[in-house]
Amino acid sequence: MGRGRFKAKPTGRRNFSTPEEMVAGSSARPRTFKQVQQEEAEHSEEEESEESGGETEETEKKKGILDISEIQNPNLAKPKNVKARAVDVESTPELSRREREEIERQRAHERYMRLQEQGKTEQARKDLERLALIRQQRAEAAKKREEEKAAKEQKKAEARK
Repeated sequence: MGRGRFKAKPTGRRNFSTPEEMVAGSSARPRTFKQVQQEEAEHSEEEESEESGGETEETEKKKGILDISEIQNPNLAKPKNVKARAVDVESTPELSRREREEIERQRAHERYMRLQEQGKTEQARKDLERLALIRQQRAEAAKKREEEKAAKEQKKAEARK
């Protein structure tokens, strides 16, 4: 329990609502299934009434800056509702530059690792040379130890006689 003048956490975060949220209402609660169905029913009724009624209402010219305020925001990500039957399954989506570069990087790494296992890369050759040198040194050290051991045993045998 801190006593002090200032709050421990930032509590004054601002939440800006989109125009769609303002039209729909400023409810932050998630919509229930019934509310979604009602909205869809209302939306379909509006479309049917527009189609059957024709162009009875002409577009009204808005007053003041309301006409200007409907400029499209290019940064606003609009959800795309695509129906299942309209989706082209066979077409592959275009990849972004970062995704393409990441895929190329992974493929290059896999190719390099395959060459590394086969010993065809420069680093693999150096590693194999170093490994051969180490094996040779170990073999020489083991041979030397065997000779010293045999020499010790020979000295012990001579000392006993």
